[in-house]
Amino acid sequence: MGWPFLGETIGYLKPYSATTIGEFMDQHIARYGKIYKSKLFGEPAIVSADAGLNRFILQNEGKLFECSYPRSIGGILGKWSMLVLVGDMHRDMRVISLNFLSHARLRTHLLKEVEKHTLLVLNSWKENSTFSAQDEAKKFTFNLMAQHIMSLQPGNIETEQLKKEYVTFMKGVSRSIILKFIEGKMEERIKRIQDGNESSGEDDLLNWVLKHSNLSTEQILDLILSLLFAGHETSSVAIALAIYFLPGCPQAIQQLREEHIEIARAKKQAGEVELTWDDYKQMEFTHCVVNETLRLGNVVRFLHRKAVKDVRYKGYDIPCGWKVLPVIAAVHLDPSLFDQPQHFNPWRWQEKGKRIISRGPQALELVLAVDPHMQSLPHWLLFLGGDVVNSTDVGSSGCDDDEHGSFVNVWAGPQLPSRSLMPMWKWASHLHNNGGGRGSCVSSSTVNNNFLPFGGGPRLCAGSELAKLEMAVFIHHLILNYNWELADTDQPYAYPFVDFPKGLPIRVQTHSLV
Repeated sequence: MGWPFLGETIGYLKPYSATTIGEFMDQHIARYGKIYKSKLFGEPAIVSADAGLNRFILQNEGKLFECSYPRSIGGILGKWSMLVLVGDMHRDMRVISLNFLSHARLRTHLLKEVEKHTLLVLNSWKENSTFSAQDEAKKFTFNLMAQHIMSLQPGNIETEQLKKEYVTFMKGVSRSIILKFIEGKMEERIKRIQDGNESSGEDDLLNWVLKHSNLSTEQILDLILSLLFAGHETSSVAIALAIYFLPGCPQAIQQLREEHIEIARAKKQAGEVELTWDDYKQMEFTHCVVNETLRLGNVVRFLHRKAVKDVRYKGYDIPCGWKVLPVIAAVHLDPSLFDQPQHFNPWRWQEKGKRIISRGPQALELVLAVDPHMQSLPHWLLFLGGDVVNSTDVGSSGCDDDEHGSFVNVWAGPQLPSRSLMPMWKWASHLHNNGGGRGSCVSSSTVNNNFLPFGGGPRLCAGSELAKLEMAVFIHHLILNYNWELADTDQPYAYPFVDFPKGLPIRVQTHSLV
């Protein structure tokens, strides 16, 4: 179990290549198996590299397990951060976040903003210039989140000030300075609302929280800081990982070009400029690239949970109060689950893909079971012809219905599942295409039961669909306008957060494919 108090924490957190699970995990799995006990972060712990146990832990959030991050995380992001909250307060904060990350808002508002901020960054790149791709990805995601949360425009003095304070905060300096800045913006907004001088352009999260929630000032500040952190850090690393992986797979770049040239030419012929949701749905191979980037790069390596009851799982006893660490990366890099797991292979997401389509008024009505508190999450049932279709092995990216997103969870069989199995769910009818034949679809990208880049269960990342949208739109414009190569040797390391030691320096050449 390692050293007193520290246990094996130093070895567990020792940096290693992000496309591996590291020497510590390799040795422990070889010696003890995929589920073993240790002492980590000052507590007795169960470490799980087992896909089944990881799913079991996430599915039983709030019943057998609860979130349990080290106190230092709460000290950094705040005690009201969604990352550390549990129970009703976490649910309430999550609902606020989901209101601003809903499928409808992604389609009508955020897609335009994502494309605008993508082009602001890419259009600043000069022919044959060399720069840090990681920094450019961070610039993109930070500006997007600053506008989305507080309507701060890229390049203006206040945005640059917030960025400066954020960088200082991330270096470990007191959070009080950045909180003071955010609180100042909040007080200005409150005064404008009270005076009736609101700007029509301030359709942001801060405005919604001030008008429609009963959160205290401290709670609002922690919510904003945690969303700025989560929405900026993870998405920027994912984009940098895609930029890193793709040059090593020329065939993937070629297939991406073909896909995005087809989209761009169709738009040109139609006299359209901005991307639409239909364009996004057509990026099928791009979604495969996104999935593979998230699987191999593992932006989130592991999660912190704690057993709130004595738990027995397939012969393993997990004592109440013990820390439990589901290691997502270990499952994504498990050769028994993913063929040649350390190879970047986007086509693996097409191999078992299925497309489920219901077309026209002849098709029976689609009935969707939707959790009203988690309307943008992939908690769906899809019924066709009176049968419940098993949609576990079907992708969630690019789905289209009038209000919501993905079809993922499982009920299979000829009968409708008992209402008693879903006490929090409501039934909603989905009208048929206004008599048309558009249908309702699931992307052909396979969503594997073992693929959990955004966690799962009630704490599934609220920004998962936005993150995938950001990656797809960035790739679209990158592929159409640039060739790039690594300008220096660099690779992603897990610290355990994923980072490029040299910032991923790349050299770009402009081109136009349309």
